Amino acid sequence: MTRLWNDPADFADDMVEGFVRANSRWVRKVYGGVTRSTQAAEPEVALVIGGGSGHYPAFAGLVGPGLAHGAAMGNLFASPSAHQVESVARASHRGRGVLLSYGNYAGDVLHFTEAQDALRADGIDCRTVTVTDDIFSAPPEEAEKRRGIAGDLTVFKVAGAAASLGYDLDGVERVARLANDRTRSLGVAFSGCTMPGAAEPLFTVPEGRMAVGLGIHGEPGLDETDIPTADGLAELFVGQLLADAEVPTEAAKAGGRVVPILNGLGSVKSEELFIVYARVAELLESAGLTIVDPQVGEFCTSFDMAGVSLTLLWLDDELERLWLAPADTPAYRCGAVDHAALSPTADDADADERATVPSASAASKEASRLIAELLNATREVIDAHADELGRIDAIAGDGDHGIGMQRGARSAAAEAAALVDLGAGAGTLLSRAGDAWADHAGGTSGALWGVILRTLGAHLGDTEPVSAEVVSAGVLAASDAVRSYGKARVGDKTLVDALVPFADTLAARVKGGCGLSAAWEAAAQAANTAAERTSDLMPGLGRARSHGEKALGVPDPGAVSLALIVTTVGSRLGTADVAQ
Repeated sequence: MTRLWNDPADFADDMVEGFVRANSRWVRKVYGGVTRSTQAAEPEVALVIGGGSGHYPAFAGLVGPGLAHGAAMGNLFASPSAHQVESVARASHRGRGVLLSYGNYAGDVLHFTEAQDALRADGIDCRTVTVTDDIFSAPPEEAEKRRGIAGDLTVFKVAGAAASLGYDLDGVERVARLANDRTRSLGVAFSGCTMPGAAEPLFTVPEGRMAVGLGIHGEPGLDETDIPTADGLAELFVGQLLADAEVPTEAAKAGGRVVPILNGLGSVKSEELFIVYARVAELLESAGLTIVDPQVGEFCTSFDMAGVSLTLLWLDDELERLWLAPADTPAYRCGAVDHAALSPTADDADADERATVPSASAASKEASRLIAELLNATREVIDAHADELGRIDAIAGDGDHGIGMQRGARSAAAEAAALVDLGAGAGTLLSRAGDAWADHAGGTSGALWGVILRTLGAHLGDTEPVSAEVVSAGVLAASDAVRSYGKARVGDKTLVDALVPFADTLAARVKGGCGLSAAWEAAAQAANTAAERTSDLMPGLGRARSHGEKALGVPDPGAVSLALIVTTVGSRLGTADVAQ
């Protein structure tokens, strides 16, 4: 289990601080993560990678000459927010464009795509290559749905090398996609990982059994078998990876060249990995493959998870040259980098834009005070139910929904309280509280709650009185925005299943002449009913999609947390002097 921390809620922030202090030769801290502390004499395409914390050396440990230019670092097992990704990308960009690369997880896709759109809107050429190496997470005909695990390293290394050799953005994107197409991984686990401060692991494996096809965020495996010998595990890995229908035909023929990466996920020791690798190498050579630069160690971990993964990268001449090109980072080194040709990166001056707020009417300021109270009530109810939300999420997901909601709600409530003191109007308060929620919660739920609060804030504004009609219209717009942003529909077993009936019922009741409090109460009842009914649904999106049958009989945690929040807000509206 994880033993050392101060406040579990501050674990990721504290970790980043220590990492940067220990590795200033390679990295410097910027908002949202780290960038290189040195730069090449000639500008390069900027490779910005990232994801949730808890996977060291992924992702910050791979920033340095010859590899990544920056890493956006989300909270534990939660994607960085769009704001954080954009910040790291802007700090890393030197005029030749940006390539974003990360594992294919719903929250990461949402946040990185939003950041890409913001960069493009500002005239920065930005592309994306998602890593999809996990063969167990989707069949070959749906390879685009596969998630990224330890195969991140091959894509990042190839792209970073291409950038260091002067490739333009088209070229860096091309070889990154080629590396992803030629990379396959499979992971197993003997026990789950435990988050800082948690009493139980995110999932368990029966004694003497092994989960097959696990993710790196505490998602349980997709299959289970008896624990094999080390040789038996090697045979499972190699057999499954060579049999995958999407293995490049030419590369798989006798004489093909392959990079094997045997990765420990946390508590499996190097000595054990070497025993497994001996048989892996024998099997690959027996298949007629030539092994190039094998890697055995920790490259993408999951706290203290007892697990192992094998990644295979099939090479061509260009990929081999890029894989073997020099790189020097805190956690990965290859060849000799010419440090004499590097110069320190100038620190950017960060303006504190949040120290001031736009002017607001007296009525809007009064509404802000109530909204801040409602956000604090939201924090309280999420704190009270965080463990249960995590338990529900762990059945078919990664178990971090309660923790993520806690971080988001606490940050939004703290931001709202500070903004009331600054005299912010309702629109500004909701918008900035939404940013705070997304930045600190990360993940899909963080992104969506950021969208909800910002959209509602845009409708309320800072100057007009807050009416039931305006609130209803804002909630309806937020429902539309969430569906547009996350692409979920009613029936996909997500937050949307509770949000849509809530928004629709609120709009109908307000249109029918109800005051805000009464309309909200009816809408909250609709949300609760809809959340309970998600127990009968199979997940259509997100990490739980791969574990569909396990989710049957259990409500969706995103829908449940939304229902909790709107019910709590409704109870407070009933005792407040609100627009009727």
